[in-house]
Amino acid sequence: MNTHTIATQLFIAQASTAPAGDAAARPSWLPLLAYLLLFAAMYFFLFAPARKAQKEREKIQSGLEPGDNVITSTGIYGRVVGIADDRVTLELESGRMVVHKSAVAGKAEDGAKAIQA
Repeated sequence: MNTHTIATQLFIAQASTAPAGDAAARPSWLPLLAYLLLFAAMYFFLFAPARKAQKEREKIQSGLEPGDNVITSTGIYGRVVGIADDRVTLELESGRMVVHKSAVAGKAEDGAKAIQA
């Protein structure tokens, strides 16, 4: 006998000794359910908090007014002196600086609550 014939006979013997109801006992949709649960968990642990933080950041940036003390995403503290479209002019101790609105991480009074970009 060659090795191919022996391997085929072993495969047939193992298949015939397997319980017949084993394949029918496990539903075919079970792996799909596992993937759906995985994606749901990924959404709630990764995407939902990021979306919430983005909305909070946009709320802070849209509510900026001249006179507000802010902190930028790079850690620069300043006072808003002007807002034009998507640019914010900050007054610093050493002069003025113009930054994009998205660079404002939060209000300086709420330094502990400043959203990290």
